[in-house]
Amino acid sequence: MALSLFAHPLSSYCQKVLTALYEHGTPFTYRQLSFEDSQTGAEFAALWPIQRMPLLRDGDTSVMESTIIIEYLDLHHGGKTRLVPREPAAALEARFLDRVFDCYVMTPMQKIVFNAIRSEDKRDPQGVEDARALMEKSYAWLEEKLKGRAWAAGAEFTLADCAAAPALFYADWVQEIGDRYPTLKAYRRKLLARPSFARAVDEGRPFRHLFPLGAPNRD
Repeated sequence: MALSLFAHPLSSYCQKVLTALYEHGTPFTYRQLSFEDSQTGAEFAALWPIQRMPLLRDGDTSVMESTIIIEYLDLHHGGKTRLVPREPAAALEARFLDRVFDCYVMTPMQKIVFNAIRSEDKRDPQGVEDARALMEKSYAWLEEKLKGRAWAAGAEFTLADCAAAPALFYADWVQEIGDRYPTLKAYRRKLLARPSFARAVDEGRPFRHLFPLGAPNRD
C-alpha cells in the first residue's frame, strides 16, 4: 500500500520526517497542506483532529508525531537503512538525543517564532527571554556532547540526526549559533550537506518569505 504524508515543506517537524523518508528511499505521495487546498486540509483534520503536522497514512493506518513516524518507517518501510539502531544501548542514545533536539532546541525556537506571529499586545517578552536562555544552555551542552562524534548519537546517521537537522537549521536563524560553539556549527553544516536533508531544505525555499523573523540568505 502506498504511503501518503500530510505535511508542509517549511515545517521543521515535517522536514524531520522527510529527511527519514529520503534516507530510506521510501516512495510516498506528498499531500501538501496549504490554505489554498481545502480538500486536503479537511481530510487531514478528519484523520487527526489535533491537526499537528506531519501525519503519515499507510493504507488505513494513520501515524502521528514525527518521532513515532520515523520509528514506524524503520519497522515497516525502512529497507536497508535503519534510523533507530538495533542494539538497545545505541537505540536509547539515539532516542535520547532525538528528545533533546525536539524539546530543548526545536520547542524554544518555535516559542520565539510563534511569539513573533502574535499581535503585539499578546506577545510574551519574558517567555522569549526564557526560550533564548534555554537554547543557549542547549547549545553549550551539545557542544560538549558532540565532540568526537561523526553524528549526534555516534558513528551512524540516526533518528537523532533527523531531529537535529531542522532543529539546528531554524534555531540558528532565531538564536545564532555563535563562534563559542565550533563543534555545533560544524555539525549543522554537515547536516545541511547531507543529501536527504538538503533535499528537504530545498523544497522549503519557495516558502521562506513566510518565516516571520526573516529568513537569512546564508543557507
